[in-house]
Amino acid sequence: MTSAPLAARLSIPSGPLFFPVTAYGPDGAVDLDAYRLHVRRGVEAGAAAVFACCGTGEFHALTPEEFETCVRAAVEATGARVPVVAGAGYGTALAVRYARLAEDAGADGLLAMPPYLVKAGQEGLLRHYRELAAATLLPVIVYQRDNAVLTPATVVELARTEGIVGLKDGYGDLDLMQRTVSAVRSAGVEDFLYFNGLPTAELTQPAYRGLGVTLYSSAVFCFVPEIALACHTALRTGDEATVRRLVDGFYRPFVDLRDKGQGYAVSLVKAGVRLRGLDVGEVRPPLHEPAGDHLKQLAQLIERGQALLEEGM
Repeated sequence: MTSAPLAARLSIPSGPLFFPVTAYGPDGAVDLDAYRLHVRRGVEAGAAAVFACCGTGEFHALTPEEFETCVRAAVEATGARVPVVAGAGYGTALAVRYARLAEDAGADGLLAMPPYLVKAGQEGLLRHYRELAAATLLPVIVYQRDNAVLTPATVVELARTEGIVGLKDGYGDLDLMQRTVSAVRSAGVEDFLYFNGLPTAELTQPAYRGLGVTLYSSAVFCFVPEIALACHTALRTGDEATVRRLVDGFYRPFVDLRDKGQGYAVSLVKAGVRLRGLDVGEVRPPLHEPAGDHLKQLAQLIERGQALLEEGM
């Protein structure tokens, strides 16, 4: 576990937030050697943090034992150079169990996934996240998406809860996010963190920056870290020409391709890692592999993105 508080480490990110895929061997078991290499390469490429065993890392497909092993491997691979945040989810009891496993494995924080299956009211969601935060020493980032969409008033209560340090938005309602940021600020909470957690967040990050949200997840960083880092730098420095060039030439076409298959937000990213030379295996069911022609399009898109970088040099 790194020594500095998680919120302080993330408040001014030096690079993209890295959500590594989980590597599997030919027998379908977790491949820790490939996983450590994947994480280590991401850190060396400039990631500001590693979010292990989260959505891109197929949290849903891992047993508790595999989860703990992978989080521990991510901590080892980072060598305390950047913080490691682990996923935690399902119902409250299981989320607490995963939180404690992550704590034992040396993680620096938790990304609290939406509760499993149920669509709960605001009172129940607030209780769920508060009980999770109270059960661990790790700081918690709440992931808003799908069946866990929070009102500004609920987020104010979360921001006032000891141990909850941020909100990751995977819902994409900018009006709601603006009202949420304003409500928390008006409540006097100044150090609460906000993350753009939409799939392929770079596409929407210019809009989120207008709300003051500078942190975002980058699954693209898994397989083309050079493109993700260039986009991050351009966003941070106000280089709008580079942002537009990458959005128009790479990120928008990638999203178009991603939307051609269910689950491609994970399986297409994992295929990209394999295309770049690291065998991390296939996704586990119920996800499925991209179609052959989509893999060809992905390979062409990777080449196009790298050419765009050369044009900007």
